[in-house]
Amino acid sequence: MHDVKTTAGLPKAAAYREILGQLAALFSGERSGVANAANMAAALYQALPDVNWAGFYFLQEGDLVLGPFQGKVACVRIRVGKGVCGTAAKRLETITVPDVNAFPGHIACDSASRSEIVVPLIRKGSLIGVLDVDSPTLGRFDREDAAGLGAAVDLLLLASDFGRLAG
Repeated sequence: MHDVKTTAGLPKAAAYREILGQLAALFSGERSGVANAANMAAALYQALPDVNWAGFYFLQEGDLVLGPFQGKVACVRIRVGKGVCGTAAKRLETITVPDVNAFPGHIACDSASRSEIVVPLIRKGSLIGVLDVDSPTLGRFDREDAAGLGAAVDLLLLASDFGRLAG
C-alpha cells in the first residue's frame, strides 16, 4: 500500500516535486496506462489542496470518454472542441480557467467547480486524452500548476502503455 502525502502548506514548486516523486513510486514496475491513470487521479485528488475533482478523459472515436477519476460522478462523453476539456484536446494545449462560468460553452459536471485546468496527453503528436482537475475556488490554478501537472502527465506517458486506448 502507498500512502499519499498531502502537499498542503508547501510552496507549489515543492508540492509538485513531492507529487512527482510519489507518482514515480506508484508507476514503478507498472505499465498499464489505465492503472497508472487511476493511481494518478487518486494521488492528485489526495495530495493537492482545494481540489474537488481529478481525473482523465480518453479519446475514443472523436469523443473524450470518462476514464479513472476521483470526485463526484462526472459527464461521460465530451465532444472534442466542446467545454474546457474538449477545447484543450482540440488545441493540444493546457488550458487554465480561473472562472469556469466565464468560459464560453463550459460543461458543468459539478456545479461546485469554480476553476479548472486541463492538460492534454499527447504521445508522438497524437492526442490520447486529457487530465482534468477542478477546484471549488475561483482562480485556484496558475502557471505553476500547469507546469507541475504537465510534468506529471509527461511522467505518466513515459511510464505507461496506452496502446489499447487508441481509437
